[in-house]
Amino acid sequence: MHRGVIHALLAAALFGASTPFAKLLLGDVHPLVLAGLLYAGSGVGLAIVQVLRVSFTRSAEHIAWPSPQDWGWLAAAILAGGVLGPILLMSGLATTAASTTSLLLNLESVFTALLAWFLFRENFDRRIAAGMAAILAGGVVLSVGPGHIGGVSRGALLVAAACLCWAIDNNLTRKVSASDAILIAGLKGFVAGVVNLSIALGLGYAMPSADSVVQAASVGFFGYGLSLVLFVLALRNLGTARTGAYFAIAPFFGGLLAVLLLGDVVTMQLVIAGALMAAGLWLHLRERHEHEHAHDAVDHDHAHRHDVHHQHSHDFAWDGNEPHSHPHRHDVMVHKHVHFPDVHHRHRHG
Repeated sequence: MHRGVIHALLAAALFGASTPFAKLLLGDVHPLVLAGLLYAGSGVGLAIVQVLRVSFTRSAEHIAWPSPQDWGWLAAAILAGGVLGPILLMSGLATTAASTTSLLLNLESVFTALLAWFLFRENFDRRIAAGMAAILAGGVVLSVGPGHIGGVSRGALLVAAACLCWAIDNNLTRKVSASDAILIAGLKGFVAGVVNLSIALGLGYAMPSADSVVQAASVGFFGYGLSLVLFVLALRNLGTARTGAYFAIAPFFGGLLAVLLLGDVVTMQLVIAGALMAAGLWLHLRERHEHEHAHDAVDHDHAHRHDVHHQHSHDFAWDGNEPHSHPHRHDVMVHKHVHFPDVHHRHRHG
């Protein structure tokens, strides 16, 4: 299995697993405060990991920092997903039924794929589109509850707008996914945590007990922090739409964990959703995209191994360890092999 697929599925599993644990905290913590603590826990936790990582390697040169032009994309991604998204979601939740909101949140995957395919020109075929549709259908089945689902309202439009912001975030993050994944995920988590907590405190919601803060931060570190690191790695290796499709399986992982650990009943919804998502996953895993393509000359910096795309010399004493990060150049190359729309294969198709 391609490592990008593994990264995406692990990201989905961690994020999905965080849902039942976060649900246990909702009795003591307001949802907006909890969101802030989850994001803050991811940002602070990854900052600690980064400090230990740099200390362990004894050099910050091993970290692939965003290029000057990439900082603009990253800032826009953080603004869309870490600032505007949470604000729009909280505004929409105030007047929207929970059942409606659960359904609307599936729009993130739809918007992510549509933007990737038609705005950022990421390649896809009928098999990938069908797989995405099957996974999305599974998410819809899981989110349908017994409550009434009303018509389109201002609140529903605000929730949909939040999903669009997160879709923009996903596509813009792909543009900087060659940079260090821990750095990117940590910055996004920290900003989102500050924004959500600031909104919550501004509205007068109280902070929970110290134990609840630690528990929420711990869930956030694994379910949001490490999950986002893996999500960025998947973006680097698979592209946005495919990563979004695999990540859309997260609700199934959450439902399965709730059954195994929390004693939830196995419902027909979970069985049907699992079958649909399995079908979509199977369609994606069977993808074999191969054709002759050209690589333009490019200079960039990211963690890499010396595969067919990285046959370059070094202007420093290299110790032979891989993967490693340093600025390097790709010369023009024309060849044919199976590939995904990863960081090295963002070419046009006829």
